[in-house]
Amino acid sequence: MLTAMALDTLELQSGDHPVASLIVLHGLGADGNDFVPIARELDLSAVGPVRFVFPHAPIRPVTLNGGMKMRAWYDIYTPDLVRREDEAGLRASIADVQALLDREAALGIPPERTVLMGFSQGCAMALLAGLRAPQRLAGIAGLSGYLPLAATTEAERSAANRDVPVFMAHGRFDPIVVPARGTAARDALQALGYAVEWQEYPMEHSVCMEEIEDLNAWLLKVLSVAPHRN
Repeated sequence: MLTAMALDTLELQSGDHPVASLIVLHGLGADGNDFVPIARELDLSAVGPVRFVFPHAPIRPVTLNGGMKMRAWYDIYTPDLVRREDEAGLRASIADVQALLDREAALGIPPERTVLMGFSQGCAMALLAGLRAPQRLAGIAGLSGYLPLAATTEAERSAANRDVPVFMAHGRFDPIVVPARGTAARDALQALGYAVEWQEYPMEHSVCMEEIEDLNAWLLKVLSVAPHRN
């Protein structure tokens, strides 16, 4: 029985009968189409067929952008991202992301064969929801983002994902999510015992080919060690 979802999604498969899933959460103002070209650059053939899920965030007013309505996982009040957080919006999106994970399981791809990934605001949601997911994931990948509701992470993280592998990457010249926000997230997770693979690149708020190659290698690693269920 499939889980009802509040989110529309774009879905692709690299072959029939996928054995793993990659759920990719886009950044503020984008939509699920944003990371399709980057996903096409990944070569995960050593793992087997992979299902890619690109959800579209809800459309909502964003305070930082003058109340303009756009696709956003939660509202943003201040440029520093953490002084005042949209906790209600963040927690509503946790439920939406968990529904995506539940749906993949219902389709036959268990959580331990699923990677939750996001860019910018999507990175924030991947970390937020992934660390709280009640069933073990294959991994969490966060690009050019930060850790929201950081003070509640230790108390709210799930036992199942207390040692989930984490990949984090950031541009050294990022003016949108400044590098200090990314390194603060890395340090907070490492302090809680997570094995974080951290990468930095000479770029701004974007994605580069070297980053895609490093992400590809990490995905092969975490999906190769995750158990198959046939």
